[in-house]
Amino acid sequence: MTTKLLICDDSNMARKQVARSLPDGWDVEISFAANGIEGIEAIKAGKGDVLLLDLNMPEMDGYQVLEEILSQDLPTLTIVISGDIQPEAHQRVTRLGALDFIQKPVNKEILTKVLSSYGVFSKELAATEPESVLNIAPTKPPVAKFDIQEALLSNQLDVSTAESEPVSTEPEMTLSAEMRDCYQEIANVAMGRAGDLLARLLNVFVELPIPNVNFIEVSELRMALKDIENHESTSGICQGFISAGISGEALLILNDSSFKDVASLMNYQYDADMGTELELLMDLANVLIGACLKGVSEQLDIQFSQGHPEVLGQHRKISDLIANNASKWKKTLAIEISYSIENYPIKCDLLLLFTEKSMTTLNNKLAYLID
Repeated sequence: MTTKLLICDDSNMARKQVARSLPDGWDVEISFAANGIEGIEAIKAGKGDVLLLDLNMPEMDGYQVLEEILSQDLPTLTIVISGDIQPEAHQRVTRLGALDFIQKPVNKEILTKVLSSYGVFSKELAATEPESVLNIAPTKPPVAKFDIQEALLSNQLDVSTAESEPVSTEPEMTLSAEMRDCYQEIANVAMGRAGDLLARLLNVFVELPIPNVNFIEVSELRMALKDIENHESTSGICQGFISAGISGEALLILNDSSFKDVASLMNYQYDADMGTELELLMDLANVLIGACLKGVSEQLDIQFSQGHPEVLGQHRKISDLIANNASKWKKTLAIEISYSIENYPIKCDLLLLFTEKSMTTLNNKLAYLID
């Protein structure tokens, strides 16, 4: 009997990865949904006997999908596949009725084992030559938007690490919708690794966003800064990183109003005059930057060497953190992740900034994941 399988994930790359990881010989009819709203509609249409569900999606996230399935008593068996690997995330989806939880990027052996353990898939009943019907739901590319943190790019990218690279005569790089989706999914998984460490460090639940990916002109950043500059002061750390053909900087920006809450969660005796804030900022940078870069490196099979973290500034406006070295480069690939803590007014932004020259190597790495 053919199983109706629904893969619900906002990333086209992730949907393909999950589909390729399904058990061999499974008589299954596959449908895709790009967000929770599409997912609920597909289940109601009878396309979701089994649901493989992402958590971090626009329109309606995975938690909301699970709540909707419960409230409407929809006929589907749900397995969550997510980059958010916090223990609390696992517990929450289980309470909402999910059968199991698998972390991204999905592993075929693990997925097969989980499906088999719940009787969803059986090797004995598997068809020798299954016929799979792929009904791919249309996916809209993420809309590029400028956040205040993106304005930081206009000063902080240090291209000195790439000075030894030969001058490229290739055409100007662009960021297609497909590649944007890939970078966003890579960032999503890396973000989850860092978020998990932060959650364990602070003993909290970290609310993870959808990463914002842009290939940005300096002039666009200047305009964005003028239009949407936040008047709250911030403090920041930057740390350079480099690999073969790849270089860039990671920026960690913390709103100054967050320091007291972070100090309390980390059991610090808060004293602004005794350098507590700088110590907190360094600790957060070590956790988030290190874990995020490790998450990227593991997925792309590369190794990053990291420089020493440097203080950008403390208790200053975003515009005051911006220097005048923008003339040294034209564009940067910017990945922005805004972490927030449930029940606390804490705002922490992490930006991974890659030089334009790095995109050739990064795109080649991503090509292996797409094919």
